[in-house]
Amino acid sequence: MRIADVCAFYTPAGGGVRTYVEAKLRAAPRFGHEMIVIAPGERHEVIKRGPGAVLVTIPSPRLPVDRRYRYFGDEAALHATLDAWRPDHVEASSPWSSATMVGRWQGVATRSLVMHSDPLAAYAYRWLGGVMPIHRIYRCFGWFWRHLRGLGQMFDTVVCANSQLTGRLHDGGIANSETIRMGVESGLFSPSLRSHSLREQALCALGLDASATLLIGVGRFSAEKRWNMVLRAAGEIARRRPVGMLLVGDGSKRFGLELLANRTKQVAVLPRIEDRNQLARLLASADALVHGCEAETFCMVAAEARASGIPLIVPDCGAALDQLVPGGGAVFRAASQISLERAIGRFIDRGPELQRAAATRASGGRTMDEHFCELFARYEALAPQRAVQPAARVEIIPELVLARSAAMGS
Repeated sequence: MRIADVCAFYTPAGGGVRTYVEAKLRAAPRFGHEMIVIAPGERHEVIKRGPGAVLVTIPSPRLPVDRRYRYFGDEAALHATLDAWRPDHVEASSPWSSATMVGRWQGVATRSLVMHSDPLAAYAYRWLGGVMPIHRIYRCFGWFWRHLRGLGQMFDTVVCANSQLTGRLHDGGIANSETIRMGVESGLFSPSLRSHSLREQALCALGLDASATLLIGVGRFSAEKRWNMVLRAAGEIARRRPVGMLLVGDGSKRFGLELLANRTKQVAVLPRIEDRNQLARLLASADALVHGCEAETFCMVAAEARASGIPLIVPDCGAALDQLVPGGGAVFRAASQISLERAIGRFIDRGPELQRAAATRASGGRTMDEHFCELFARYEALAPQRAVQPAARVEIIPELVLARSAAMGS
């Protein structure tokens, strides 16, 4: 099959979605498919990423709320790109305007909407959850549910990475939603990468010795990730107990998070780690991953931490909770700093090493290849529902092909 992924959330400076897209570009040819990722960019480019793997960018405006990202603003250009590549299957990965554009495209390819975001949890529940019950929030955002139901009718399937989101979509009237769980890169994250010297160096930089507890957070610095709550909780705990916290990433909220971290010597904000092997080593060397966001659709970093054999401290709803193993971490009430502080305290009191042992025993998890095998098989099963046109080869214009490595942006 030739699969086109209209990926509004892809950017070389991105987080989990970028990691997922890069893995998909590598995986599709191994499973006998072509993968064309179509993303908003600064200019038109056709970038060959390997045999059967191409990244196409369409000139697009910047997203005002986070200028590292762009959004599809030219429906005709997007349709023309899809017409040129003539895919057998088209994915849309944002439930906003780009999905509507894909739905209105006149091609005969089968289509899937992959829910890489959960807007109601990320925005509506976060903004209003403290002042009104969920059923009232549902009523206030009835317009969005109508929008989602309309998208459900435009697409053959709506793919979710966790059953909680699938259940909410079913309850909201999107009957063709289904769960296809994601996974992590095989062979990259492992408990065997734990480095006692790296752990001690990190604690020493925070003014602590090896007997202290080292917490780590990794992700995009945006409001829905609740890193400000995580840093405040870690800072409060550090006043009373020997605890250090490293937060690794980048994003629009960096300046505020750095100001917050400067109040406590035991908390530090680090740049995003480009080298995935270096990140895997740091993750495996921490005592626990702390994650604050209850709106994750999969939570790639929690899955990577699980594969690294470290305990998790995660909210009581959202996809990060799916990665918690019995005896391998703690749960806190979503959006509650006090509950998070208590969860960190419980984690320390129960013994980090005992919980690490439990996490290590359950560190296998699902691989990215297992996910793609199931996903692509699902797309192939959709084909008989429509008369699929043969995929015509598109000759890549030489001057538009940039000689970049397959790891660009990873």
